Amino acid sequence: MARVLVTGGAGFLGSHLVEELLARSHRVVAIDDLFRGKKKHLEDCKDDPDFHFIKGDCANVEVLNAAVEWLDGVDLVYHLAAVNGTRWFHERADMVIDVNINTTLAALRLAEQHACRLVFASSPEAIGEAGIQPMPVSSKSVFDDAAQHQRHSYGASKYLGEVLLQHAVRTKDLDFRIVRPFNAYGGRCPSTEYGQVISIFMDAAACGKPLKVHGDGQQTRSFTWVGDITEAFLLAGLTDVAIDDGSKLAGAVWNVGWPEETSIAELAELVAETSGVEVLIEPSKGYFGDSQRRCPDISLATRQLGWQPWTTLEAGLRSTWFVINNRING
Repeated sequence: MARVLVTGGAGFLGSHLVEELLARSHRVVAIDDLFRGKKKHLEDCKDDPDFHFIKGDCANVEVLNAAVEWLDGVDLVYHLAAVNGTRWFHERADMVIDVNINTTLAALRLAEQHACRLVFASSPEAIGEAGIQPMPVSSKSVFDDAAQHQRHSYGASKYLGEVLLQHAVRTKDLDFRIVRPFNAYGGRCPSTEYGQVISIFMDAAACGKPLKVHGDGQQTRSFTWVGDITEAFLLAGLTDVAIDDGSKLAGAVWNVGWPEETSIAELAELVAETSGVEVLIEPSKGYFGDSQRRCPDISLATRQLGWQPWTTLEAGLRSTWFVINNRING
């Protein structure tokens, strides 16, 4: 049994991770300020004697120490706390940078203090505009001039998080690892205008509203079922050495996602088909700085962790629609 701390534990990814850790008999504390996370995501965990929830700021040392005290030590930290959602990147770049950098610094310092393993939830956004697709793990980070837009406030904060983590690995011999999840989706994903595209589309379909496609809809993403992403995080934290050659995993970076691209226009058609609802698909103004393509090279995660996704987009969309439609229409 590992003693595990999950920051952002009531969020979309965090809550699924907490559930799976408990199912594997680990002792877990989840910390979340509930800005985007929801306590109801952890409803099935609340009566588990090996689970504890703390509402608080993940950058607050006292909050982190309280979590460690409840666990009676800590073996593994999953740092998932962050402000995500494209609209936030533009409207509140200051908040995105503040939260993402300061929570990461706090998590790194805690893991260093207790000499425990840490897994950092980064993002393909840390690369900015990748020149090569599928995106290799080792890629040059390219960001637009900040005077044009603040789209990369999130990606730059994740890039700096990776810098901080790799610095700690190099200079302090710590076992820190990085996971870059590609476009995770599922029923708990936020479906407001500050959420992600699949949930936004499904929310609109369930309410009989048009699906608004940014621009020409030819931009592509690699949409990945949350269960597959959760398994990647579990393997990233609980695998001691690489399964292919037994090498150490400190400083390892893994891209995890469905290795095929789907355009946003295609996605809108798939959502309409999955919902069985007659909906309009309308063009709309997009956000400045949106990436045109995003597809992961997952070969390193497959070799070192034995990970690969199994859930097709069609199957994942059906599961997601079931949850979102029931939530809205009963």
